[in-house]
Amino acid sequence: MMPRFYDFLPDALADGQPFALGIISGIKGSSPQKRGAKALFLADGRIKGTLGGGCLEAEIQDRARRALLTQTPATFELVLDHDFGWDDGLICGGKVCGLILPHAAQAADIWQKLARCDEPLKWGVRRDFSIAWTNGAPAGEEWLYQETVSPPCALWIAGSGHVAQAVAPLALQLDFGVTVFDDRPTLANSHYFPAGTKFRVDFWERLLKEPLPQRPTFGLIVTRGHQHDALVLRDWVHRPFVFLGMIGSKRKRRLIFEQFVEDGIATEAQLARVACPVGLDIQAISVPEIAVSVMAQCIQRRAELEPQEKSVCRQSDASAAVR
Repeated sequence: MMPRFYDFLPDALADGQPFALGIISGIKGSSPQKRGAKALFLADGRIKGTLGGGCLEAEIQDRARRALLTQTPATFELVLDHDFGWDDGLICGGKVCGLILPHAAQAADIWQKLARCDEPLKWGVRRDFSIAWTNGAPAGEEWLYQETVSPPCALWIAGSGHVAQAVAPLALQLDFGVTVFDDRPTLANSHYFPAGTKFRVDFWERLLKEPLPQRPTFGLIVTRGHQHDALVLRDWVHRPFVFLGMIGSKRKRRLIFEQFVEDGIATEAQLARVACPVGLDIQAISVPEIAVSVMAQCIQRRAELEPQEKSVCRQSDASAAVR
């Protein structure tokens, strides 16, 4: 799996080099990054993560360098107008505010837990710039920033053929935990799939007894043929997947779904939740294009799971802010 931002923190702590944590805590209008974007600014000039790149990130990096020298946390408020970013083409016209925390390493226990979280965890930055868990905090306590960190959504892929092999690396890069199911050990192995992929290889009758993980799970049915697709669908259509897709044509959908209803295997309402043909309609033809369309649909569904936390820049959020 591609590293998430919180994966950088244990390595930075182990390295022992001083760093400042930069966070975008609010935006107003257009900006190159969203609320919650983060970056580690290391004393040697390296950056892990991103706050948007270009002149915006360069400006925050310079402020982070000064914060490290003075060991003084700071807030910032930057207006992305012609005056600020014309030379670099950054003329979004929005406003970005955020925090620079040179003492972030002091919250090592929090970073370690966030890096390996297997359940949602809530943390934040208090008005005095200290970092703490927000669960159990006194009512009415004021925070400069709060965030809930959840483990990656799971993606179960039934089948290990060409489409599965193209989807898996994309899904890992997009922060899905990928598990491939198949009865063919010659294909469902690390020779065809990237590091970070998990495998379940057995007879399908046994594979279909695997319990869903305790986190949002996406299902993708791309086995070697219609019969195996239908075999998996018979079970998975009754599982609480947040998204379930099956490869195939509209004709395949009609034939399988009608047979399922006629045989009492599933109701029309249950089958209506299955995306078939799976993937957004981007006129995909090649296998890599199909993989892009599938993951685009998964991203779209994942974004609908929880409303995005929204925070706009307010003067009260940046009492020490400078433009």
